[in-house]
Amino acid sequence: MNCLHGIWVPLATPMRHGEIDLAQLQRLAERVVDAGAHGLVVCGTTGEAPQLDLAEQSAALAAVLEVAHKRCPVLMGIGGSDTFAAASRVLEFDDEDLAGYLVSTPAYVRPSQEGLVRHFETIADATARPVVLYNVPARTGVQLELATARRLAQRPQFAAIKEAGGSLQQMTDLVQQTPLSVLCGDDVLLFAALCGGAHGAISASAHLRTDLYVQLYDLVRAQRLAEARVLAGRLLPMMRLLFSEPNPAPLKAALAMQGLVHDELRLPMVPATDSCRQQLAAALEVLDALPLYRPAKAAPLAQMMEAV
Repeated sequence: MNCLHGIWVPLATPMRHGEIDLAQLQRLAERVVDAGAHGLVVCGTTGEAPQLDLAEQSAALAAVLEVAHKRCPVLMGIGGSDTFAAASRVLEFDDEDLAGYLVSTPAYVRPSQEGLVRHFETIADATARPVVLYNVPARTGVQLELATARRLAQRPQFAAIKEAGGSLQQMTDLVQQTPLSVLCGDDVLLFAALCGGAHGAISASAHLRTDLYVQLYDLVRAQRLAEARVLAGRLLPMMRLLFSEPNPAPLKAALAMQGLVHDELRLPMVPATDSCRQQLAAALEVLDALPLYRPAKAAPLAQMMEAV
């Protein structure tokens, strides 16, 4: 399997009294890897990356790599509106054992499509590692258009895209019209995206019962679509709840209920409401009642990395 296929989990960043809890981060990473995750993302949106300084991001990455070593590939999130600052951050992490970088479109400034091309190319010029494009217009205010993705995909270093634009049509167009590995970034579209040919997902919801998301992926790949549809229906209520309030507040609330993290975020993010917590508790009971899925043993990480 291509290293940039499958179910990737963008790790939440546990906090305690305002500081990153690295021990909890490692336990969280170990848990999702043990459950069959195909990859991890550090310092993505779910990881509250904009609220972490460079030293904290470096510490988080080192902690996760220690757990993931030879077991699971890791992407590092790179964001920000300053192209050259983002490229400089890549240089800070490039000595680490990474599968590549997840690079979002720049927020707030709303560049043209030409500006997006030059933004991504400048960051890619700072590294020889693969770059995963990240289209998330609801957060950044700019859409990475299909024509722009096709243009960037002419450079093999742009190996994949996390598509979170809310459009199944965009996702299937990317599958059909580009060589990119297409990773679903809209959790509620996951089943439909996989059926439409998407190569996997970067899914915050997959923190909870990672094994079931891997099972869904495996069922679709095996064309066992009736079973996959039933499983997707069971996962959908939790997916919707996790994004009923700004991510990662509901996710951290659910993880705290499981004793995995403290329910603490950094401003401007705030904890989930009591109403959301009550619904999460009920949804967790439903998920916990589903049978455990034991995926087939994955190929060694070194072999997977050769496919990138």
